[in-house]
Amino acid sequence: MTIYQFLLLFLLWVCLPHFCSPEIMFRRTPVPQKRILGARVPRSDGKILHRQKRGWMWNQFFLLEEYTGSDYQYVGKLHSDQDKGDGSLKYILSGDGAGTLFIIDEKTGDIHATRRIDREEKAFYTLRAQAINRRTLRPVEPESEFVIKIHDINDNEPTFPEEIYTASVPEMSVVGTSVVQVTATDADDPSYGNSARVIYSILQGQPYFSVEPETGIIRTALPNMNRENREQYQVVIQAKDMGGQMGGLSGTTTVNITLTDVNDNPPRFPQNTIHLRVLESSPVGTAIGSVKATDADTGKNAEVEYRIIDGDGTDMFDIITEKDTQEGIITVKKPLDYESRRLYTLKVEAENTHVDPRFYYLGPFKDTTIVKISIEDVDEPPVFSRSSYLFEVHEDIEVGTIIGTVMARDPDSTSSPVRFSLDRHTDLDRIFNIHSGNGSLYTSKPLDRELSQWHNLTVIAAEINNPKEMTRVAVFVRILDVNDNAPQFAVFYDTFVCENARPGQLIQTISAVDKDDPLGGQKFFFSLAAVNPNFTVQDNEDNTARILTRKNGFNRHEISTYLLPVVISDNDYPIQSSTGTLTIRVCACDSQGNMQSCSAEALLLPAGLSTGALIAILLCIIILLVIVVLFAALKRQRKKEPLILSKEDIRDNIVSYNDEGGGEEDTQAFDIGTLRNPAAIEEKKLRRDIIPETLFIPRRTPTPDNADVRDFINERLKEHDLDPTAPPYDSLATYAYEGNDSIAESLSSLESGTTDGDQNYDYLREWGPRFNKLAEMYGGGESDKDA
Repeated sequence: MTIYQFLLLFLLWVCLPHFCSPEIMFRRTPVPQKRILGARVPRSDGKILHRQKRGWMWNQFFLLEEYTGSDYQYVGKLHSDQDKGDGSLKYILSGDGAGTLFIIDEKTGDIHATRRIDREEKAFYTLRAQAINRRTLRPVEPESEFVIKIHDINDNEPTFPEEIYTASVPEMSVVGTSVVQVTATDADDPSYGNSARVIYSILQGQPYFSVEPETGIIRTALPNMNRENREQYQVVIQAKDMGGQMGGLSGTTTVNITLTDVNDNPPRFPQNTIHLRVLESSPVGTAIGSVKATDADTGKNAEVEYRIIDGDGTDMFDIITEKDTQEGIITVKKPLDYESRRLYTLKVEAENTHVDPRFYYLGPFKDTTIVKISIEDVDEPPVFSRSSYLFEVHEDIEVGTIIGTVMARDPDSTSSPVRFSLDRHTDLDRIFNIHSGNGSLYTSKPLDRELSQWHNLTVIAAEINNPKEMTRVAVFVRILDVNDNAPQFAVFYDTFVCENARPGQLIQTISAVDKDDPLGGQKFFFSLAAVNPNFTVQDNEDNTARILTRKNGFNRHEISTYLLPVVISDNDYPIQSSTGTLTIRVCACDSQGNMQSCSAEALLLPAGLSTGALIAILLCIIILLVIVVLFAALKRQRKKEPLILSKEDIRDNIVSYNDEGGGEEDTQAFDIGTLRNPAAIEEKKLRRDIIPETLFIPRRTPTPDNADVRDFINERLKEHDLDPTAPPYDSLATYAYEGNDSIAESLSSLESGTTDGDQNYDYLREWGPRFNKLAEMYGGGESDKDA
């Protein structure tokens, strides 16, 4: 405790009246008229009660907090007017802190506090006091309550709820703009003195900010504070009690103040002119560069929108605003051509999208710059005069006729010559060819519209100086029709005539088809190749005709079939005609003209035998024949079994056992050792599968000495041909002899690369029509080599 605080406490102790008279005498309470000492009050039980008067009156005690003396602090004195000073009375204290915090002298009634008391812990204590007769222990005064109130001293400094505050205020705010309010609390008694009266002051942060002493509201103190110059400020606020007077206690806090951004800065381009370059081959949409205007503001206040407002390249280029980087991306809007124009000029404007009306006077909030774009030359492929070509040609033109010409040029300034070729993947049959120099397309084979009406070709144009630079174009060849096909019957007609037919009766309606497709449509004419006495043709003039009879009655027994040649002609130029022959059968019909039978043998059958009976007879015959054939096959199979099952036959033959077997050592049908060792030829054995009529003496074949295997095989073949005991069926003998080299030599092309010079395949044309395709593939003309 400072000397000033001690003096202040001393003055308060001396001046306060209750401090100057710590002993309080309790006088009797004036008795009301209704409360008379000794008055008799009747009771229900008949006894009379005597009401005693009060002998003392309690007042409120006051105690100063934070007592620093060495002795107990004197609180006050209790005294009854019945106390004669002879020690006959005893004072008793009870309630809050009685016996511990507060003690009483039972003889004198003096009350003391045993320790320091903090008003901030508890502001008052409620106790009860009583005076009794020490001898009789009977109360002389009734028990009554009294209060000990703790008087406050300035022992608590003002405190802030937070050590550091964070606040913000827009930049360029007017003077006096409220930033934030800070409030300090004092634990002292606000109702007693000035111990809890707090006054605020600013220790750090001037001259930018100020604080209201009574409220703690921090306000701006300077006009036009600019965030771009300084953004962060630290302000220290002091709170002092005792109304800010000397000797008061104080506390401080720190307030960090940030200036928030407002749109008070327009965008500015760092350069007045910007140069960009782009290749003429850049496709539409290619980004060629960017421009950026700087803005000292942040966030949405720095957002900029770019646009092209003037220049000679407004239709060739476009600009897009990139929101993330706030850049203007310039892109290609139309295809560029170095040979047409090499330099473009654009005027680009950047403008803020969010403008604050309060700062219009700082504008305008936009800026412009000049962008010059240079076009750079690249080696471009040839360019055709059209995006596609369509040629029409008649199918009867001669081979080698030019059907059209494609044109292409090098768009570069060097104007390199162009070479033309056909993509053979689009002309596998090599029907067309192209002149490599002038692009003339001509036929190399006859055309036929009926086989293919359209040909879709691809022509390649490449620079001679740089063959990698090439361009393709589609060429559509339409084959026009020529009347080169004769009309024919539309279908195969199965025509019959009844025996009882009459003259003029319709027996068939015919129509025709033609592979040609004339512009005016098909028109066919029908007629007979010669006059026929039996039938005639009547043209319906709608590409159909009717076949009519000319006589009365036909006899299928005499003539069962008639052949009728019909001439069909078209009306296109040159007129084509063909003769189709109708086969007309003579049939027996009922009265309604329905066919019953057209076979001549039917006349010879008995009249009473029905069709069902004939079918049954035929089925029986067929079944009998099948049974006979199966029986004969089984019998023949039995006769052949002894020959196949014989295991003693050592002659050369092939026997199928339908199992895998054990190899060469597991068969007795063929012994390869005979070839490898001619001297080991076994003796001839007799056949065991048949009974020989004549026994022949086995004869030995002389073994050739040091002879070639081929001579040995020939001798064996001759021997078997002359052997009368040879089996009556063919056999196969394999001797594993390859023979000499072929006189034709090798036809393989594997070693063709080692030959010098180009090979000549003209001899292929002399091999006949079967080798025409090879002759065309390896004997191509000049265009193929060029391609």
